[in-house]
Amino acid sequence: MSQGIHRKIRSDAVWAEVRKAWEDGETARSVARRYDVGVHALWKRREAEGWTRPEPKAGPVEPAEGWGAYVQTRRDAFEARLADARALAECLVEAMKDERLMRAPHWHIPWLYRWRADHLGPEAAARDRERAVEMGYVWAEAFWDEDGALRPLHRLDAEMARLHPQEWRRAVGVPEGVEVGLLLSLREKVGDPRACPEGRSDEGLHQP
Repeated sequence: MSQGIHRKIRSDAVWAEVRKAWEDGETARSVARRYDVGVHALWKRREAEGWTRPEPKAGPVEPAEGWGAYVQTRRDAFEARLADARALAECLVEAMKDERLMRAPHWHIPWLYRWRADHLGPEAAARDRERAVEMGYVWAEAFWDEDGALRPLHRLDAEMARLHPQEWRRAVGVPEGVEVGLLLSLREKVGDPRACPEGRSDEGLHQP
Protein backbone atom coordinates (compact mmCIF):
# COMPACT_ATOMS: atom_id res chain seq x y z
CA MET A 1 0.00 0.00 0.00
CA SER A 2 1.44 3.35 -0.98
CA GLN A 3 1.66 6.02 1.62
CA GLY A 4 -0.15 9.33 1.05
CA ILE A 5 1.68 12.66 0.85
CA HIS A 6 2.22 14.13 4.32
CA ARG A 7 0.99 17.73 4.45
CA LYS A 8 2.12 20.14 7.12
CA ILE A 9 -0.86 21.85 8.68
CA ARG A 10 -0.10 25.11 10.44
CA SER A 11 -2.51 27.38 12.27
CA ASP A 12 -3.43 30.86 11.08
CA ALA A 13 -1.47 32.28 14.01
CA VAL A 14 1.70 30.55 12.80
CA TRP A 15 1.16 31.80 9.26
CA ALA A 16 0.63 35.32 10.58
CA GLU A 17 4.06 35.12 12.23
CA VAL A 18 5.55 33.69 9.03
CA ARG A 19 4.14 36.55 7.02
CA LYS A 20 5.41 39.17 9.44
CA ALA A 21 8.91 37.65 9.49
CA TRP A 22 9.09 37.56 5.69
CA GLU A 23 7.68 41.08 5.26
CA ASP A 24 10.20 42.34 7.82
CA GLY A 25 13.00 41.17 5.52
CA GLU A 26 13.91 37.65 6.59
CA THR A 27 14.59 35.29 3.68
CA ALA A 28 11.92 32.77 2.67
CA ARG A 29 14.25 29.82 3.30
CA SER A 30 15.11 31.09 6.79
CA VAL A 31 11.46 31.69 7.69
CA ALA A 32 10.37 28.31 6.31
CA ARG A 33 13.05 26.53 8.30
CA ARG A 34 12.25 28.42 11.50
CA TYR A 35 8.50 27.76 11.35
CA ASP A 36 8.75 24.40 9.55
CA VAL A 37 6.30 25.36 6.82
CA GLY A 38 8.17 24.61 3.60
CA VAL A 39 9.39 27.18 1.10
CA HIS A 40 6.87 26.17 -1.58
CA ALA A 41 3.97 26.60 0.85
CA LEU A 42 5.31 29.99 1.88
CA TRP A 43 5.43 31.19 -1.74
CA LYS A 44 1.88 29.98 -2.35
CA ARG A 45 0.65 31.87 0.72
CA ARG A 46 2.51 34.96 -0.36
CA GLU A 47 0.88 34.93 -3.80
CA ALA A 48 -2.58 34.10 -2.46
CA GLU A 49 -2.58 36.73 0.30
CA GLY A 50 -0.54 39.41 -1.47
CA TRP A 51 2.33 39.67 0.96
CA THR A 52 4.57 42.65 0.25
CA ARG A 53 7.76 44.13 1.52
CA PRO A 54 8.49 47.87 1.72
CA GLU A 55 10.62 49.26 -1.05
CA PRO A 56 14.28 49.26 -0.03
CA LYS A 57 15.52 52.71 0.89
CA ALA A 58 18.23 54.11 -1.32
CA GLY A 59 21.50 54.53 0.53
CA PRO A 60 23.65 57.65 0.44
CA VAL A 61 25.30 58.43 -2.89
CA GLU A 62 29.04 57.93 -2.72
CA PRO A 63 30.90 61.20 -3.33
CA ALA A 64 33.25 61.50 -6.28
CA GLU A 65 36.34 61.43 -4.06
CA GLY A 66 35.22 58.21 -2.36
CA TRP A 67 34.00 57.63 1.17
CA GLY A 68 37.49 57.47 2.67
CA ALA A 69 38.55 60.91 1.44
CA TYR A 70 35.10 62.36 2.17
CA VAL A 71 35.12 61.17 5.78
CA GLN A 72 38.67 62.42 6.29
CA THR A 73 37.78 65.87 4.94
CA ARG A 74 34.71 66.08 7.16
CA ARG A 75 36.70 64.90 10.15
CA ASP A 76 39.43 67.47 9.54
CA ALA A 77 36.83 70.24 9.31
CA PHE A 78 35.14 69.08 12.52
CA GLU A 79 38.43 68.91 14.40
CA ALA A 80 39.35 72.40 13.16
CA ARG A 81 36.04 73.78 14.48
CA LEU A 82 36.59 71.92 17.74
CA ALA A 83 40.08 73.37 18.11
CA ASP A 84 38.76 76.88 17.45
CA ALA A 85 35.99 76.43 20.01
CA ARG A 86 38.42 75.15 22.62
CA ALA A 87 40.86 77.98 21.95
CA LEU A 88 38.04 80.50 22.36
CA ALA A 89 36.86 78.80 25.55
CA GLU A 90 40.36 78.93 27.00
CA CYS A 91 40.67 82.58 26.02
CA LEU A 92 37.34 83.43 27.65
CA VAL A 93 38.24 81.57 30.83
CA GLU A 94 41.44 83.60 31.10
CA ALA A 95 39.56 86.82 30.31
CA MET A 96 37.06 86.15 33.11
CA LYS A 97 39.89 86.33 35.63
CA ASP A 98 40.82 89.87 34.56
CA GLU A 99 38.32 92.55 35.61
CA ARG A 100 39.83 94.93 33.07
CA LEU A 101 39.15 92.44 30.26
CA MET A 102 42.42 93.45 28.61
CA ARG A 103 42.80 90.09 26.85
CA ALA A 104 39.14 89.53 26.05
CA PRO A 105 38.14 88.94 22.42
CA HIS A 106 36.47 92.15 21.28
CA TRP A 107 33.02 90.84 20.37
CA HIS A 108 32.83 88.62 23.47
CA ILE A 109 33.28 91.47 25.94
CA PRO A 110 29.48 92.00 26.27
CA TRP A 111 28.99 88.32 27.06
CA LEU A 112 31.82 88.39 29.62
CA TYR A 113 30.27 91.35 31.43
CA ARG A 114 26.87 89.67 31.39
CA TRP A 115 28.30 86.36 32.61
CA ARG A 116 30.14 88.03 35.47
CA ALA A 117 27.02 89.94 36.52
CA ASP A 118 24.82 86.82 36.37
CA HIS A 119 27.25 84.47 38.13
CA LEU A 120 29.34 86.70 40.39
CA GLY A 121 26.59 89.03 41.53
CA PRO A 122 25.93 92.78 41.67
CA GLU A 123 29.20 93.51 43.47
CA ALA A 124 31.19 92.15 40.53
CA ALA A 125 28.99 94.08 38.09
CA ALA A 126 29.62 97.29 40.05
CA ARG A 127 33.38 96.66 40.02
CA ASP A 128 33.26 95.99 36.29
CA ARG A 129 31.58 99.34 35.73
CA GLU A 130 34.17 101.11 37.86
CA ARG A 131 36.99 99.42 35.94
CA ALA A 132 35.42 100.33 32.60
CA VAL A 133 35.21 103.99 33.63
CA GLU A 134 38.72 103.87 35.06
CA MET A 135 40.12 102.37 31.84
CA GLY A 136 38.24 104.91 29.72
CA TYR A 137 36.40 102.28 27.70
CA VAL A 138 33.98 103.81 25.21
CA TRP A 139 31.20 101.48 26.33
CA ALA A 140 31.48 102.42 30.01
CA GLU A 141 28.38 104.63 29.93
CA ALA A 142 26.40 102.59 27.42
CA PHE A 143 26.51 99.14 29.01
CA TRP A 144 24.94 100.14 32.34
CA ASP A 145 21.69 102.00 32.91
CA GLU A 146 21.25 105.06 35.10
CA ASP A 147 20.74 102.85 38.15
CA GLY A 148 24.03 101.05 37.55
CA ALA A 149 22.43 97.81 36.37
CA LEU A 150 24.05 96.00 33.47
CA ARG A 151 21.78 95.91 30.43
CA PRO A 152 20.57 92.63 28.77
CA LEU A 153 23.09 90.84 26.59
CA HIS A 154 21.42 91.64 23.27
CA ARG A 155 21.56 95.33 24.21
CA LEU A 156 25.25 95.05 25.03
CA ASP A 157 25.93 93.38 21.68
CA ALA A 158 24.01 96.13 19.90
CA GLU A 159 25.92 98.84 21.77
CA MET A 160 29.26 97.26 20.91
CA ALA A 161 28.27 97.19 17.25
CA ARG A 162 27.06 100.81 17.40
CA LEU A 163 30.31 101.95 18.98
CA HIS A 164 32.45 100.08 16.43
CA PRO A 165 30.39 100.18 13.21
CA GLN A 166 33.23 99.58 10.75
CA GLU A 167 34.64 96.65 12.70
CA TRP A 168 31.10 95.30 13.02
CA ARG A 169 30.57 95.55 9.26
CA ARG A 170 33.74 93.60 8.58
CA ALA A 171 32.98 90.94 11.20
CA VAL A 172 29.41 90.39 10.01
CA GLY A 173 30.06 90.94 6.32
CA VAL A 174 27.68 93.87 5.89
CA PRO A 175 28.66 95.94 2.83
CA GLU A 176 29.02 99.69 2.82
CA GLY A 177 25.76 101.47 2.09
CA VAL A 178 23.58 99.25 4.28
CA GLU A 179 22.13 101.27 7.15
CA VAL A 180 23.72 99.89 10.32
CA GLY A 181 21.35 101.80 12.61
CA LEU A 182 18.39 100.04 11.00
CA LEU A 183 19.96 96.63 11.51
CA LEU A 184 20.73 97.35 15.15
CA SER A 185 17.22 98.59 15.87
CA LEU A 186 15.79 95.43 14.30
CA ARG A 187 18.16 93.31 16.38
CA GLU A 188 16.98 95.03 19.54
CA LYS A 189 13.31 94.68 18.62
CA VAL A 190 13.44 90.92 18.04
CA GLY A 191 16.04 90.19 20.70
CA ASP A 192 13.98 90.71 23.84
CA PRO A 193 10.50 92.25 24.12
CA ARG A 194 11.42 93.31 27.67
CA ALA A 195 14.39 95.42 26.51
CA CYS A 196 12.57 98.72 27.11
CA PRO A 197 10.16 98.43 30.07
CA GLU A 198 6.96 100.40 29.93
CA GLY A 199 7.49 104.05 30.71
CA ARG A 200 11.19 104.04 29.73
CA SER A 201 12.90 104.55 26.41
CA ASP A 202 16.52 103.90 25.47
CA GLU A 203 16.16 104.57 21.76
CA GLY A 204 18.75 107.34 21.85
CA LEU A 205 21.49 104.84 22.59
CA HIS A 206 20.85 103.07 19.32
CA GLN A 207 21.13 105.98 16.95
CA PRO A 208 24.05 105.68 14.50
